[in-house]
Amino acid sequence: MKIELNGEHQRERAILVGCGQKQKEWEIRATVSELEQLTETAGAEPIHTVFQFRDRYDAKWLVGKGKATEIADLAETDDIDLVIFDQELSPAQIFHLEAVFPCKVIDRTQLILDIFARRAQTKEGRLQVELAQLQYMLPRLTGKGKEMSRLGGGIGTRGPGEKKLETDRRHIRNQISDLKKHLEDVKKHRRLHQERRSKQSLYQIALVGYTNAGKSTLLNKLTGADVLAENQLFATLDPTTRSLELPSGKEVLITDTVGFIRNLPHHLIAAFRSTLEQVREANLLLHVVDMSHPEMTAQINAVEQVLTDLDAGHLPTLMIYNKKDLSHLHEVEKNIQDRIQITAKNDRDIVYLKEKIESHMQRDDVRAQIELPVARGEWIAELYRAGEVLHVTSEEEYMRMQVRMSKLAFEQLSRDLKSVVFENQV
Repeated sequence: MKIELNGEHQRERAILVGCGQKQKEWEIRATVSELEQLTETAGAEPIHTVFQFRDRYDAKWLVGKGKATEIADLAETDDIDLVIFDQELSPAQIFHLEAVFPCKVIDRTQLILDIFARRAQTKEGRLQVELAQLQYMLPRLTGKGKEMSRLGGGIGTRGPGEKKLETDRRHIRNQISDLKKHLEDVKKHRRLHQERRSKQSLYQIALVGYTNAGKSTLLNKLTGADVLAENQLFATLDPTTRSLELPSGKEVLITDTVGFIRNLPHHLIAAFRSTLEQVREANLLLHVVDMSHPEMTAQINAVEQVLTDLDAGHLPTLMIYNKKDLSHLHEVEKNIQDRIQITAKNDRDIVYLKEKIESHMQRDDVRAQIELPVARGEWIAELYRAGEVLHVTSEEEYMRMQVRMSKLAFEQLSRDLKSVVFENQV
């Protein structure tokens, strides 16, 4: 980060570099456009964008030695602070590029990791980002001994004749091991909360979608939550769970998850797996789509790919096409006219969405005839809480109730109230 003479921060100046096959030019330009947004989110200023189209990547220079020298000269001339490559750089490529560039060299993965490090608020989020950074950094230590000293590697731990690079590697491996242990403890704690929710037969919904699709705004409008919602990539990272009251009065839990992105670094998927596993625990996914975005279809595919990677691709899903007020894609609107289209900030659309959610949930509802003792008032109260009571017939000692409830609640109550007579009427 630069600092001006008057003490104010000046944004770092960046060159963005995209590389790939000419026949994939449209896709490459789209991802570099996204890289520009990521760069601005990280607080840097994109000055130049450079493309190199070639049949295969150069093993040493990625873009070829000639193009690398050309970019280095441009960086020198225009006082550039960093060059950002849209592809993940290998240790060898970083080594050769740093030898000729007069500034920092990073790739898309490092840029996203930097954004995550800035945005993570919870202890778990910070641990996950640090783990991902260290896992990315470990194989790229060659020639970076001085830089690694900031992590504390080797201070007071070096043996006679031991190279600092090896000490740094050991230090990072130890840190990775410790972080994994801490995250496992957090995961166990969350699992206890999950088990408690399951015992309470609480229906769980997860908001998923491409970053900046409007998930946090939608959570705020649905539940009255106060989650940060900005027109930026990865405005929020830490998952937030709130209670959502549906039109019938029934309450469910809804969780806002971290946004997905194309080419999401596998280090992040691995590090955030414990958080993202909340998606797998959901009874219903709300896939929020920015229907105003020109890359809408590619973003949908990217989200579905991450869900598949998380073994969550099979879960029931409602597609929520958001930002219809900004959309000018008339052909797209025609193709999705039978889908749920909303503007998250519109109150009427929120009421409509709640009705759609409840209608979807009721598809798997169970109708049951239940007989239970009149004296067990707490059981009667539980039935009213867990479902909708349709009809009641009272006798001296017993009460017969016709109820409609979710399959999840029915199965849980059948286990908890073993002495009650249940008869599934569906």
